[in-house]
Amino acid sequence: MANTKSAKKMVRKIARRTEVNKSRKSRVRTFVRKVEEAVASGDKKAAITALKAAEPEIMRSVQKGVLHKNTASRKVSRLAARVKAVS
Repeated sequence: MANTKSAKKMVRKIARRTEVNKSRKSRVRTFVRKVEEAVASGDKKAAITALKAAEPEIMRSVQKGVLHKNTASRKVSRLAARVKAVS
């Protein structure tokens, strides 16, 4: 357990940051899920729309330090490939 004033403050800061990051990760997962559901339903128009909404959200998570840049790029790339494959 933290026993110095600064360590106790860091524990509080980390707890707040964790909550914010959890929220951001959840938001990204929601956008990704919407793309995957559109792809699964076979609706190309909806899938493209969902992908256009998801891409900036994924990249924003990079700027906020939630995801690594390469991870986000890989996710966007794979989603785009799946949307493209929808007949």
